Amino acid sequence: MNIGINGTGLVQRASVAKIAEHASAAQTDGFASYWLAEHPTGGFDALTVLALVGQQVPQLELGTAVVPTFPRHPLVLAGQAQTAANSMENVLTLGVGLSHEVMMAQLGIGFAKPIRHLREYLSILMPLLRQGRVDYTGETLSADAQLFQVPDKQVPVVVAALGPQALAVAGRLSDGTTLAWVGPKTVREHIVPRISAAAADADRLAPRVIATLPVCVTADESAVRAAIGQGLQMYAELPSYRAMFEREGVAGPADLAIVGSADQVTEGIERLAEAGVTDFAASEFYLNPTERAQTRELLRALL
Repeated sequence: MNIGINGTGLVQRASVAKIAEHASAAQTDGFASYWLAEHPTGGFDALTVLALVGQQVPQLELGTAVVPTFPRHPLVLAGQAQTAANSMENVLTLGVGLSHEVMMAQLGIGFAKPIRHLREYLSILMPLLRQGRVDYTGETLSADAQLFQVPDKQVPVVVAALGPQALAVAGRLSDGTTLAWVGPKTVREHIVPRISAAAADADRLAPRVIATLPVCVTADESAVRAAIGQGLQMYAELPSYRAMFEREGVAGPADLAIVGSADQVTEGIERLAEAGVTDFAASEFYLNPTERAQTRELLRALL
């Protein structure tokens, strides 16, 4: 299992310089990848940031986790992703996702038939990124277009997919899935079987399964879990994540985070690998400098 760093904790600071510094440290420490989220209403564009960061960290795979699909036509996103990829030496992986109904409502965008939207979106996005050409007519999305230049650099696409229908679409049309707030039991029993079967039926390669969870090496597990529960409890209110917590048999984010001694955190990450996660993007969580140093030291040791 490859281990990378998820820098989403810095997104609300909206600082390209801070993210570049964070990614540079990840490259120096030998991590495989660096991932960045994009909040629909945050005004901080992940692909633009990664295009700039890529100039400083040529050895890291860079990826979005994720860019919401509803606000952008797939032709627009394909063009932006291809432009960003061509600006850097790095592999750029485009993670996309439906986001959440409540967040789209803030933009005045409907959320009707999200699986249809995802299927039509990928039916346009994937040919554009692979061949530079698409001719597709769907119920809500269509495109008849040819890029100015046939892509000479592949941009893999992974999809934030949690439910059975989304996993089927992701397995059939994309290169894998990127997961947030999903534990090892759910990965093993729900995610991997469904997306792998869909990929096999479509004669595609085995899909990547990229997972992100908070990680903290600490001597005060209860304090860290309490802080996670207080600061990140909003995720338990979102229906798609709540369904994953129920599958895993936990109450919310505080229970799913990988927190404790170095041995406990190591075991937690190893369980993800055993469940079928191919890439783990650690979201480092800490309450003090000691926990920060201990967590990074443990992650480096696992490389």
